[in-house]
Amino acid sequence: MTTSTATLLRQAAAEAAGAQQYPTGALYVVATPIGNLADLTLRAIHVLGLVDAIACEDTRHSAGLLRQLGIAKPLLALHAHNERAASGRVLERLARGERVACITDAGTPAISDPGAMLVAAVKAAGHRVTPIPGASSAIAALSVAGADESPGFRFVGFLPARGAERERALARLLGDEGTTAVLFEAPHRIGALAASMGARAPSRRLTVCRELTKQFESVVTLTADAWPAWMAADEHRARGEFVVVVHAARRQESADDDASHHDAMLRTLLAALPLRQAAAIAADLSGAAKNRLYARALALKGEGEGDGAAPDGEPS
Repeated sequence: MTTSTATLLRQAAAEAAGAQQYPTGALYVVATPIGNLADLTLRAIHVLGLVDAIACEDTRHSAGLLRQLGIAKPLLALHAHNERAASGRVLERLARGERVACITDAGTPAISDPGAMLVAAVKAAGHRVTPIPGASSAIAALSVAGADESPGFRFVGFLPARGAERERALARLLGDEGTTAVLFEAPHRIGALAASMGARAPSRRLTVCRELTKQFESVVTLTADAWPAWMAADEHRARGEFVVVVHAARRQESADDDASHHDAMLRTLLAALPLRQAAAIAADLSGAAKNRLYARALALKGEGEGDGAAPDGEPS
């Protein structure tokens, strides 16, 4: 970004966001891009230029971001290994009436990144904490997953790195079939995760997001048993940062459920579609077992036409 472009951007940010109140002695939790610089909000740019100091996960990484924006501020290292001590330094600045921003290398602080301990300390000391929202890889992944099987979702973040703890966490995640879950994974563990999930829950639907917002972004929805083969088909698919949406399991009717519960929908579909297609669409819409709906559709067709003969083949 050229100096003139950065200047114009800061001016636009001030015009868009400058009218709001930005109290002194407050912490501003600022979301930064997860890959594409253009996803930084005008309000975030304004706040980063307004604060007196910026607490950041990696000072070298954040210095590069600020340099592109033409912003120069004191940087305070705040990462997983020093967050408690760094929080004390931030509190000292807030006590002097300064504004301090908290950012991480990518995305929203305190979401699988440093920041939560700092926020808790600042609130405990009686200072104000203001969110400056923006990019979130978890929300971005959910928005393209089409995960409508459950009304909400559970954020898991990174699983434990190895051993029995990782296996227990994965078992708990897959055992909660009624809830959609979002997890992160590093490239050097993604192959093992794919193999383990494919073996444990082969029919579970996943949406695998790689390098979100970046040049080589890819998003694919598939069953867990198909994931290892999908990765093996292209060596580049194991590279980058991953967000995996584990869809809630679709509800299956128990053996004593009455498939006639779906008669109205089946009759409507049968009036316009072949039997097999009508049953398949009804299964997708209701989450009921396809073979049970196929059998019920066959019965309804027989009632309506006096012909119960099945077409060639069985439902897949």
